Amino acid sequence: MEEGTSKSPGNCGDTAADYDVLQWDTRVDCEVRQILDRVADKWSLLVIALLDQQSLRFTELKRKIDGVSQRMLTRTLRHLERDGLVERTVYPTVPPRVDYALTPLGASLHTTIKALVTWTEGHQNEIAAARNAYDRRATEDALAAV
Repeated sequence: MEEGTSKSPGNCGDTAADYDVLQWDTRVDCEVRQILDRVADKWSLLVIALLDQQSLRFTELKRKIDGVSQRMLTRTLRHLERDGLVERTVYPTVPPRVDYALTPLGASLHTTIKALVTWTEGHQNEIAAARNAYDRRATEDALAAV
């Protein structure tokens, strides 16, 4: 079992009507927190995005994801498969061929990820301006402290 993973799912309550982020965020044994940690990491997001339109082999995924190590990609795919988001198909050939594809559950998550990417693209200029303003203030504050 992975470090930080509870043996039994935590009851984190319902996030519907009385939504309070602290109802799950502060408890390590919360299953919602564990799932969000998994699906929101950068490698998982990239794998899910790449598998949206087609199944891919491990080497194709590794080639398309800049900077991912073989070990990290293997771990990411195993975790996504365990969570029911990706399915792994082994073909009995020599050498064995292994394809990865999104499950229907993974495809439904991709819809949410796509909405986040669309939001980011629509607001990237505002975010860049906010960052520049923050950096200017931080520089001015640092100079004033000297």
